[in-house]
Amino acid sequence: MYNFLMLARELIKRVPKVELHDHLDGGVRIETILDIAKRESIDLPSRDPEKLKDFFIRGCRQKSLVLYLETFAVTTAVMQRREDLERITYEAVEDLSKENVVYAEIRFAPSLHTERGLSLEEIVEAVLLGLERGKRDFGMSYGLLLCAMRNESPERTMRIASLAICYRDRGVVGLDLAGGEAGFPAKNHKAAFDYMRANNGYITIHAGEAAGPESIHQAIQLCGAHRIGHGVRLIEDMKVEGMRIEKLGSLSQYLLDRGVPMEMCLTSNVGTGAVESYEKHPFPLFYHNGFCACLCSDNRLMSGTDLTEEMAIACEEYGLGIDDLERITLNAMNSAFLHHREKLQLIEVIRKRYEQLRRDFDCL
Repeated sequence: MYNFLMLARELIKRVPKVELHDHLDGGVRIETILDIAKRESIDLPSRDPEKLKDFFIRGCRQKSLVLYLETFAVTTAVMQRREDLERITYEAVEDLSKENVVYAEIRFAPSLHTERGLSLEEIVEAVLLGLERGKRDFGMSYGLLLCAMRNESPERTMRIASLAICYRDRGVVGLDLAGGEAGFPAKNHKAAFDYMRANNGYITIHAGEAAGPESIHQAIQLCGAHRIGHGVRLIEDMKVEGMRIEKLGSLSQYLLDRGVPMEMCLTSNVGTGAVESYEKHPFPLFYHNGFCACLCSDNRLMSGTDLTEEMAIACEEYGLGIDDLERITLNAMNSAFLHHREKLQLIEVIRKRYEQLRRDFDCL
């Protein structure tokens, strides 16, 4: 294995990547926020780019979930017009492509963008336009995930689910459930997930981040999630000694046996207090014990990170090398809500690029 001390940032940046958990409103460019806010007379915490950047990442730095979440009111405020939604989406594709992301599933909650009268259909179509234009210009393949919010009504979630099915032939690949877990169980929205499954739709659910294994159980067994967003608290369903799992509970055994993918976000989890530190993050425990663990960025703006940084952290903190990065990338690609033939084509691209990088960096 290529030792992490030798795995230079330049190599990490150049490896092909797959991003499965990236929130559109969590990755808006600072200059874009300033530009739209000026045009639309939107109040900002600061007009100074550096101070505004500090405002967005202070929650992550201070490990304050309250401060972390309050910044989304600013990003969603500048995402209320069709042209701005399209622009921000296009810029997200450009930013991801610069990291050599070959496929990304970008997610957003259409309900958060209706303040200026846009219909849910207009909102989804604007984002899809940005994604398609970005694909044409930068070559990155994409899928769009529509988020329902746990604190909204089951009827609203059903509306978002119907949108996901309606637009699946235009780039929408599935339904997500986001928002605070405490007091808002996923089972409240079961009817919408039943509808998704009845129509052969794909499901990912945020679970096991701010609540324990029961939240993951609901997401998988009651709502039929095909993937789990975060899932760090699955460790509470295990008996662990150091980096060794001595015994699995029935839930963690099920996720391992079935290969249920977990979209894991190191910096976000530390910054929101879901885990205490990188050292105590369960990602390496899951990864080294055969769970289908993927690395994701979550909110690039609020966490001050990107997928390159997340991979670099994993290499530095957990001693991973290029073979591990390839395996994690293939975990993600195999877990994507993408048609089989397209997935196989991208897997071939990923493998060939890793082979070339091994030759270029003499790390065979």
